[in-house]
Amino acid sequence: MSMTHPTALVLHGGAGVLADKGYEAEITHLRTLAERGKAMLSGGASALDVVEAMVRDMEASGLYVAGRGTSPNSAGRYELDASIMEGSTRKAGAVSALEGFISPVGAARAVMEKTPHVLLAGAGAAAFAREQGLERVEDPDAYYTPAAVADDREIATGTVGAVALDSEGRLAAATSTGGTLRKRWGRVGDTPIIGSGTWADERVAVSCTGQGEMFMRANAAADVSARVKYAGARLDDAVRGALDDVGRLGGDGGIIAIDAAGNVSALYNSMGMKRALVHPDGRVEAMVK
Repeated sequence: MSMTHPTALVLHGGAGVLADKGYEAEITHLRTLAERGKAMLSGGASALDVVEAMVRDMEASGLYVAGRGTSPNSAGRYELDASIMEGSTRKAGAVSALEGFISPVGAARAVMEKTPHVLLAGAGAAAFAREQGLERVEDPDAYYTPAAVADDREIATGTVGAVALDSEGRLAAATSTGGTLRKRWGRVGDTPIIGSGTWADERVAVSCTGQGEMFMRANAAADVSARVKYAGARLDDAVRGALDDVGRLGGDGGIIAIDAAGNVSALYNSMGMKRALVHPDGRVEAMVK
């Protein structure tokens, strides 16, 4: 008799929320998206296909600081980053400082599947995306509808991500961002850096959101897996430990993760994190705080 592995899914729409802003639209969207992802996993979809689909939808929604919701950088340009990783093979793809394309995570998956590389950047990434026939942004000023509200933080943030465990026990993670508000032209954060903003292996799948400079300095996403592997940490403890390390560096944000047993985690040290969880028993939660 064939056995089906339990499935699970976690999404985030970015860490850091404002006390005087309502997030009903984002929470409704995340819950709807989580239900869709749950159905995909129940139907046998791969973790990789699910995380890409979830992130593509968040990019297109305009509700988050990723994809359509991106704000221009200090030079008035829209530079976007994304990455995706499949745990059983550790294949990964990423793009950074990509301009002019609807779905950065779609470009990242194309890098993973169509090249021997992991990361393409800037004009080279855009040239590759054109070669692949990926959907373009024809008029940036008309297409982008910045979702971010300015705040007083030196590094104001926004990101989306998804992690999934499928019915064959495979893990995958994907992350996409428009980057920090008012960022310098050419700035790249943790999102496209495998191990810092995104990670998936045979133990865990991880996606990070927050002040990317500190997540890079902590190598936060891969650190979750290392804590599970070498310290035997439970998933929540591993995520909390990695996040505490980011905090010691002065950074805030959040981490979502799933392990191979289907345990889910969504923790943050910021004011809140937009998130939705699909537990192995099918229960769906969506919340900000």
